[in-house]
Amino acid sequence: MEKTIDATHYKFNDSTTSDMTLRLTNKEGQLELLHSHSIVLKNVSKFFEEQISSQSLEIDIHCSDVDYDHHMEFFKSLYLPDDSLLDSWACVRSAIGVLQVATAYSCEKIISSCIHYLEAVPWDDKEEDEILKAVSKLGPIAMPILARIQPVDLNATKGVLISAIRFATSLNEPCAPFGSELKTSAQEQIEYMLNEDEETPIVMADNEVKSEIRTGLSKISSTFENELSLLLVEPNIEQNTIVMQSLSDLEWLCGLLPKVDLMKDFVSNWAEISDFIVRTVEDLKLDDSMWGLKVKVMELTARVLEAVGYGNVILSPNTRVHLLKTWLPYIRKMKPLLDLKSNEDSNFDHKMDEDLCQGIEGAIVSLILALPSDDQADILEEWMREEHVRYPDLSEAFEIWCYRTKSANRRLVEGFEKGENCNSTLPFTLN
Repeated sequence: MEKTIDATHYKFNDSTTSDMTLRLTNKEGQLELLHSHSIVLKNVSKFFEEQISSQSLEIDIHCSDVDYDHHMEFFKSLYLPDDSLLDSWACVRSAIGVLQVATAYSCEKIISSCIHYLEAVPWDDKEEDEILKAVSKLGPIAMPILARIQPVDLNATKGVLISAIRFATSLNEPCAPFGSELKTSAQEQIEYMLNEDEETPIVMADNEVKSEIRTGLSKISSTFENELSLLLVEPNIEQNTIVMQSLSDLEWLCGLLPKVDLMKDFVSNWAEISDFIVRTVEDLKLDDSMWGLKVKVMELTARVLEAVGYGNVILSPNTRVHLLKTWLPYIRKMKPLLDLKSNEDSNFDHKMDEDLCQGIEGAIVSLILALPSDDQADILEEWMREEHVRYPDLSEAFEIWCYRTKSANRRLVEGFEKGENCNSTLPFTLN
């Protein structure tokens, strides 16, 4: 194989000049004869160099239906000039098949060409798995392909993630002609990179990444507050757009923050500004408008109530009571209004869907039952004073409160009687 010959002087499957025959047989026993040239095969393949002798003018090649076409393409490629070989590969799957055949016959020229082609073209996930299988035993010659799929340096990964977080939490106008698609894509990829699955732990959720997320959260929250306050001064379409975009970004962050243990940052801030939000959206200037804003605010509040109500975020009893007393009247007022609007206008699409309603109701019940008994009583008393109470349904919380109250009184009496029998004093005073 040391002697270089010009294969283009010969033609593929040319019986007039061939000096040997390849007998291709597939798994069904179908036979096809290829008229070949020993000098071409020996020059490019160690396998054929060892097989070919003056006494052997025929070589049997067994292949399956799957790789039969790849064998044919491989033998045809042996006759192509070097400068056109790279452009001859039709697609990734074809190049993978030919690479496997070339590897079996130790044909370095074709192996190298297939690798250069595969390194330069895009693959899908399934093709990548096939490529890895095909090059797994090739050694250094496969490095151009392996360089594309080897793990990225951890610092580089973190740099990409931080840049994506900055872009995803940016307040800039969408870039034409992509609109908000680039930002949405960045948000989706951040979720993917930080998602914990069965095989890969959370990627780079270190202090630097958390700091960047906190900065983005603070920036978006401040923008939301500022623009929401301006709606009452001089409302316009641009401000409305910024407010709704801020809420959309905050909603996305609500899905991200639990993965990096930062949900409390959002919940605490939302609790602090709840009075301001409710006061603004209930202002007479917005009395019969901005329905999308009013629904979106409740969707975010549902996230907060769920986080606190189910114990994922721990707040003080006073903060939890304040959260409930701020939002419960608003939710109780807004739900029938939205239902009325929807019934009057079939095109009215700002309403609370069933999942949102059930989520809020369940979270409120859980939140009430985790409060001190007196605070539970105050909230339930106010709830029952309302006429035509329909939503949220707090009857479950009321039933449990009644049972617990009776049980507490029974324990109190039992403790008192036990104290009398033991001639002891109770550790508390009965009023």
